[in-house]
Amino acid sequence: MTNHETEIRADEKVPTIEIIRYFDAAPARVFRAHVDPELYLQWVGPRSVTTRITRWDARTGGAWAFANDRDGEQIASFYGSFHEVRPHERIVWTFTYEGQPDGVSLETATFEQLDGDRTRLKVLSVVADFETRDAILSSGMDVGVNEGYDKLDELLAKQA
Repeated sequence: MTNHETEIRADEKVPTIEIIRYFDAAPARVFRAHVDPELYLQWVGPRSVTTRITRWDARTGGAWAFANDRDGEQIASFYGSFHEVRPHERIVWTFTYEGQPDGVSLETATFEQLDGDRTRLKVLSVVADFETRDAILSSGMDVGVNEGYDKLDELLAKQA
């Protein structure tokens, strides 16, 4: 069994957020859960919201958008584009919260094969400045990340 703690790091010298998480599934399965919209909506975000995919074209040059609802009302929405989708290895995409349309981060997700059909997922987000990075970190994003990855663990276990 893998340690499923999520590590969230902020670099002191550059405005980045790095997330590292281990999964007890092969990179192909973890990757698929990131590009298949029917799987993605099942795990992304905190448990207190539901996710609606409003646009999804997971290929290099494609675009995506989704909204989060709570008690039947939309509380947030996000959009971006897929810069690069390299099956089972890497996704590079932009990420924008519609409440801050001038803010965009560039995220690189890397799916690394480990012994025993396990995966180390690294997500590196680059934002415009330290103020933006610190606002993201203090927004409660860790709850969404941790609960989302816990839901992804559950989804992967059901598919095993």
